[in-house]
Order: sequence, then structure tokens, then C-alpha cells
Amino acid sequence: QVQLVESGGGLVQPGGSLRLSCEASRNIFSINVMGWYRQAPGKERELVAAINRVSTSGKYADSVKGRFTISRDITKNTVYLQMNSLKPEDTAVYYCNANQNNVNYWGKGTQVTVSS
Repeated sequence: QVQLVESGGGLVQPGGSLRLSCEASRNIFSINVMGWYRQAPGKERELVAAINRVSTSGKYADSVKGRFTISRDITKNTVYLQMNSLKPEDTAVYYCNANQNNVNYWGKGTQVTVSS
């Protein structure tokens, strides 16, 4: 059982940056995969970025590669998503995800709005 709490969403202008945080209820070193998904109105939920417990780098959707970076701090049980050069099409609810033994756990989501 894993509980996830996201934070860091908000309103930002195009070209700006945000950092999302996801705090887990257990040692993230013990979780197989953690990542970020997003869902915009009228669209399906999509994987944005993911990192497994032994990786030194993440994997990214083509739409965010080069702009977003996923990272972790195991001392804080937290995974981050640094989002740079934000575009209006990045507007969505962003969800933290943890997968342990092929069971998915989800946070409640945090809204990111990119607008002038």
C-alpha cells in the first residue's frame, strides 16, 4: 500500500517553470517505478515521465523530452518533476503514480495551467 501526495501545481505563463513534488508514504527506494501522468480536458491520461528504483535517468514522453526532468530524493521519500519552457498544451491535471509489483497507486492530482 502506497499513499501519494502531489504539490507544486499552479498558474504559470508560457515559457515559465514549475516543479511538482510527490511525497510517498513509504521509502521510495522500495517502489519499483514512480512517475508522472497528466490528463487534459477531453484527452486521455498520458505518461509524462517515469523512473525506476535503480535508474539514474528517467524516460519521457516525446512531447516533454528536453523540457521536463524527473528526479528523486530518497531521504525525503519524494519524486520531483521539473518542468521548464512550459507551453499552453502542457495544461493538465498532473498525477503522481507508483507501481509496485504491478499494482498502480495514484495521487489525487495537481492542476497545472499554462496561460498568458
